[in-house]
Amino acid sequence: MTDHNSSSKPKFTLDEFFDYTSFLSLTLALDNDQTILIQILHRAVKDFALLENGRKDVILLGQLNTEIQIYTQRSAYDPLIKLTGWNETHENLVTTCVESKSTITFIHSSFGAPPEIYCINTIDQLNSAKKVTKENKLFTERNLPKGISYRWINKDDETEIESVLLYPPNKHQEKNLPLLVLMHGEPYSADLNTFRTDWFYIAGMMATEYWLVFQPNYRGSTSYGDEFLHGILEVLIARPGKDVLFGVDALVQDGIADPERLAIGGYSYGGHLTNWLITQTTRFNAALTGAGAVEHVNSWGLADLALYRTYKLGGFPWQVSNRYQQESPIFQFDKFRTPTYIAVDENDYRVPTSQAYLLKRSLHVLGIPSKLIVFPGEGHILKTIHGMRKLK
Repeated sequence: MTDHNSSSKPKFTLDEFFDYTSFLSLTLALDNDQTILIQILHRAVKDFALLENGRKDVILLGQLNTEIQIYTQRSAYDPLIKLTGWNETHENLVTTCVESKSTITFIHSSFGAPPEIYCINTIDQLNSAKKVTKENKLFTERNLPKGISYRWINKDDETEIESVLLYPPNKHQEKNLPLLVLMHGEPYSADLNTFRTDWFYIAGMMATEYWLVFQPNYRGSTSYGDEFLHGILEVLIARPGKDVLFGVDALVQDGIADPERLAIGGYSYGGHLTNWLITQTTRFNAALTGAGAVEHVNSWGLADLALYRTYKLGGFPWQVSNRYQQESPIFQFDKFRTPTYIAVDENDYRVPTSQAYLLKRSLHVLGIPSKLIVFPGEGHILKTIHGMRKLK
C-alpha cells in the first residue's frame, strides 16, 4: 500500500504489500557514492537530521520505552550515543545552517508540559536549550494530570509490560481510584510521556474527569525490542489482551484501582482489543470501542490491509481457520455482559463499518445496553471538527 494514512481512499502497489519504515535503522549515502547502514537501533526511529558541521553528524529521535530521546552518530562508522539532558519526549527534529552557523530545533513535551519549540546551536547544548515559543501558556496555568511509568508481569510467560499511568489532578499516587483502561492503536505504536490533544487521544481529558487512565504498551508496542514487537504473531489479540488483563489485576492488587469502578476503551487496534477483552471478563462496568474489528475473515476480505492480517495470523483464512476464529471476539459474544458505546466511520477501509454493525446487532440480540454512532463521509481518521468533538 502506497499511503497507509489514506484509509478512506487507499492506494496499493501491484503486489498489495505495504511497509513500515520507522522501526529499525537508517542508511547514509557516503561521499564515494556508497550507501551503508548505520548502527541498528532496536527502538522506533521517529525522525532524523544531518548536521552541516563538516562531518555531517547524524541526529535522530529514538523511542526508549515511554520517551523519545535524542541520539547522535559522529560518523558513519561510530556507535550511536544517547545524549544526556532532558527526559520526556522530543519531536520534529530540524537542522539549519546559515553562513556557517548551525541551529538545531526540536519540539519537547511531557505529561505536565505542553509542546513548545526549543533551539540550540550545537548538540552539546541540550541541557541549556532555549524555548522560543509560548503557544500553550494556558495549559501551564492549569492543574494538569500527572503521569508515571507502571510495570507488571504477564504471569503466563513472565514478560514484563510497561504502561503510562495518568493520575487525575490533585490525586497523584492516591489509592482506590476509578480506572479507565485506554489502549493505543496500530498496534505498532506506544503510549508515551508526552502532552497530546489529538482527537483520538482522550487520556488527559479523561484524567481531568477524575479517572485514573491506564495506557498499556502491550505486546506489539514499539521500542521494547524485536521479540516484544513480534510477540503478537499468530496470537494477534489474545496475547496482548492477556498483557492488559494482568495489568488490571496488578493495579487492583496494589490498591491503586477500585475493582468496582472499571471501564475500558480504545480506537482501531485498541478497539479490537476492547471487543475481545469484554468477552474475557465481566469486571468492566462500561466499554467504548472505536473502529474495532470483531471478526477477522470479514476484515480480511473487506479491509485495505488484508496481507497485514494474513501475516499476523500466520496464513489465509482457509489455511488457519481455527486461528481466525480463536482470535475473533464474535465467536465468544455469549460471554458479553458489558454496556458498550460503539463509534465507527462510514467510509473506513481500514476497519470496515460492517464490523460495528456485527457488534451492535449482537449486543441487541443479547439484550446488552449499547449505542452506535456512525460518522458520515469519514475514513479511518476523523477529519471534521464536529466529528472530533462529538467523539470526545
